[in-house]
Amino acid sequence: MPELTVDGRRLHFEVHGAGQDRPRMVAMGGWGTYCHGRLGDLPRAAVADFEVVVFDYRGLGESDDHPDAEASTRSYADDVAALLDHLGWSEAHVLGMVGMGACIGQELAIRRPDLVRSLFMTGSWAWADPALADQLTMLRRVHQELGFAAFQMLCASLSFAPAFYGRHRDRLLGPDGAWGDLAGKADAHGRLVEACLGHDTRDRLGGIRVPSFVLHAGRDPITTVDHTGLLAELLPDGRDETWWDAAHVIAGKEQKMRLDALLRSFYAEVDTTVAA
Repeated sequence: MPELTVDGRRLHFEVHGAGQDRPRMVAMGGWGTYCHGRLGDLPRAAVADFEVVVFDYRGLGESDDHPDAEASTRSYADDVAALLDHLGWSEAHVLGMVGMGACIGQELAIRRPDLVRSLFMTGSWAWADPALADQLTMLRRVHQELGFAAFQMLCASLSFAPAFYGRHRDRLLGPDGAWGDLAGKADAHGRLVEACLGHDTRDRLGGIRVPSFVLHAGRDPITTVDHTGLLAELLPDGRDETWWDAAHVIAGKEQKMRLDALLRSFYAEVDTTVAA
């Protein structure tokens, strides 16, 4: 399996769509992975139009972690930089879906601008204010103190629109359901949350010079339009759009089709801007 060593740790990754002369993308989610048969959780536009690299966060899947290593979005961005350098990729499109991956993308664009061509984000934030910090902390505590099943139920019921959750509850819950990568991984999850809590790019977002897009979700009780709104406001070359019917996770056929159209429109604009 493809892997590399970063600071003595094994980092597992997968490249999909290679050898088809497509633009390149690194795709990251929240507290999970798109590896090991989960590529279908990405937007169809990403899978169909790009050569995509996905990877396991530290301590999840086949990637190692060291408890004494720094847990921050900066350090996770350094992992991504090492991966892209290993692949020989530069100016990759960065797709950050549902939270933490978008925060890592911000740090990557700040720390290694040579590696980033564009930045598209959903469910993200520029810093974890007290309300968001308390929610993330309680999700971690539920996992550690009550177990994975309780955490999964709470997180999924908050993250999906109520109607979608009601229709698909049996599929969303259980070992193969949402955030299944975290089952039996409470310590690794705790370090992911630690990175999220410490994320703060408010005074550095002005240094991001690539085209960026922030999608606001009006029904997201976790990363609210206030959180994503501040992020969009601070990005110097940012675009944004509000979907008042969207929750933390973009789900359902209609919303996924809208997201594909939005992504393709944004990337067409990026290509036009770069060409000019």
